[in-house]
Amino acid sequence: MATLKTILVTGSGGFLGKNLIQALSTRDDIRVIEHEVDDSRDDLDKALRVADVVVHLAGVNRPESTDEYMTGNAEFTKSMCDMLRAANRSPKIIMSSSIQAELDNPYGVSKRLAEEELNNFAEDTGAEVVVFRFKNIFGKWSRPNYNSVVATFCHNIARDLPITVTDPNKRLELVYVDDVVSALLDEIDSKQTIPGFRFAEEIEGFAVTLGDLADTIRAFRESRKTCMLPEFSDRFTACLYATYLSYLDDNDLGYDLEQKTDARGALAEFIKSPHIGQIFVSRTKPGITRGNHYHHTKVEKFFVVEGTGIVRLRHLRTGEMVEIKVSGEDFRVVDIPPGYTHSIENVGPTDMVVIFWASEVFDSNRPDTYYCEVNK
Repeated sequence: MATLKTILVTGSGGFLGKNLIQALSTRDDIRVIEHEVDDSRDDLDKALRVADVVVHLAGVNRPESTDEYMTGNAEFTKSMCDMLRAANRSPKIIMSSSIQAELDNPYGVSKRLAEEELNNFAEDTGAEVVVFRFKNIFGKWSRPNYNSVVATFCHNIARDLPITVTDPNKRLELVYVDDVVSALLDEIDSKQTIPGFRFAEEIEGFAVTLGDLADTIRAFRESRKTCMLPEFSDRFTACLYATYLSYLDDNDLGYDLEQKTDARGALAEFIKSPHIGQIFVSRTKPGITRGNHYHHTKVEKFFVVEGTGIVRLRHLRTGEMVEIKVSGEDFRVVDIPPGYTHSIENVGPTDMVVIFWASEVFDSNRPDTYYCEVNK
């Protein structure tokens, strides 16, 4: 039986730590030891004596006193290195630092000194030490109203609470938490050993202004009303939307669609996008027919999920008729080509529920929808 690799994660209860621990929890080839801020020095010493890899995420970034920067960053890292020296151990160490280590503010100085402690340890022991200088990390499980503007904006906008945009033109450099976790896992799993101290390659991130960030997140909230999906082909937008949804209140995960009701039943828009078109959901009463129109360019798909219906199509030039029976039991989709007038009739004894997809969002100025009875 293969020996499990033991991974010690300091700061495991923090934002990045939670995401990394969750990723590691799916693995059966490693053993994870978590160390959090309130754990004892003895617990840390025991963990360091058995760890094959130390992922050092622990640190202080929003203390009550600036003295805590030195205590939580530089001094804690030195203490960890001293424990390893005393145990005559030199595991691989992967450290989470910050681009602020290049600055002379109290936080930056404390992180730079922590890096220097690890550099000294690598020189003394020959250990492999890899330091990541991360940009501002965003993603699920970050603490709002703390040190992440993305988390704060997502949390507050999701709850219709005010946000403060001090300078809408301020440029932010961001990196997504899943990309950070992926980079950490690559270092954990690396088969190559490179003794000594080195900085990891910079993780590709995103640049956005504070004003654009706020506007984008506000648009996410409004999308429930407009049904307009974000532009997911833009990776930053996709990552930001996923982050935004993670900050919804548990009681706000569900929402009602606006229904247009009449004697025929009900119709609701579900999803709209200039790139994928539009999706509707309808509930139609027995004996009722919907449609009786055609399109020149727009195409559609009909999918009955409940009830029984007949889709009828008539070619506008040849007059050729097509009838297709559809049922919620069959999971059958009907394509509606251009140049066919078409309808769907509920021929069952109960309401019929249909999902309609159209290739473009309806534009009242260019509707491409023309009334024409199928049976005439």
